[in-house]
Amino acid sequence: MKAWQLDNFGLDNLRLGEAPTPTPKDDEVLIQVSAVSLNFRDKAIVDGIYEPEMIPKPLIPVSDAVGVVVAVGKNVTHLNEGDRVNSHLYSHWVDGLPAPNEPDFCYGAPLPGGLAEYMTLYAASAVKAPDAMTDEEASTLPIAALTAWYAMMDYGQLRPGQSVL
Repeated sequence: MKAWQLDNFGLDNLRLGEAPTPTPKDDEVLIQVSAVSLNFRDKAIVDGIYEPEMIPKPLIPVSDAVGVVVAVGKNVTHLNEGDRVNSHLYSHWVDGLPAPNEPDFCYGAPLPGGLAEYMTLYAASAVKAPDAMTDEEASTLPIAALTAWYAMMDYGQLRPGQSVL
């Protein structure tokens, strides 16, 4: 598959090349990436200022992606080929408090990201993309939605039944 790979820090070291097409593990799905969005985190990774010790090289960067499921691991029951899904930055954090090692399971670093033709996603954290949004629009949701949720739930202490305007 074609993939943008970061061989060293700095935008000049981001190159389009070939990489093996990933195969989904039992609890993963393989998506054909249709759109990605860039965040400050992505730029900071490329620039080498975001936890550089965690960045494998080469790295396929970019955490926020949307695509169509083209293969399903044998333990995946809630997603099917043809479903349009979003990535989720913290791939193993589904509920409760995040595990202390959750940064080890982030897409775009240290896990391969979406700046490629295909990407594997941990199925439990893959989210169906909203039908009312284009791929480009839906690709902007993962980190932005997590940031909004964090602001409302952690800082705002929002509780069931309350509204936000």
